[in-house]
Amino acid sequence: MNFRRKKRFEAEVATSSLNDIMFFLLLFFLIISTLANPSVIKVLLPKAKNTQTLTKDQINLTINKSKEYFLNDKPIVPVELENAIIQATTGKQDPSIVLRMDAALTIQDLVDILAVGSKMKIRIVMATQAII
Repeated sequence: MNFRRKKRFEAEVATSSLNDIMFFLLLFFLIISTLANPSVIKVLLPKAKNTQTLTKDQINLTINKSKEYFLNDKPIVPVELENAIIQATTGKQDPSIVLRMDAALTIQDLVDILAVGSKMKIRIVMATQAII
């Protein structure tokens, strides 16, 4: 009679490949999170209760806290704003400008931009942050 115990099979999980999977997931989410943000210029938008989305031909004009102007994420000089808008709107059917201004800027800065839009007969829509 053989009273030896049979060797039990011990289940093991190979964890060496889990490190690779976690690294690729981290890399994937980092890349997706940077692509998901439409504008990487840091602007603190004013808040509003009612919001609407704009789907027509739009041009993004961003003005940050230090009054740096960006037209479609390209830096421009404020003096050349009209020429840059004319170049951006050529060939577009009913273009509109989405204005992203920092909340710390003055009303005069807003009025100056609205005057340019009124002079060029271009609709300007102000982007705000929704209040939840």
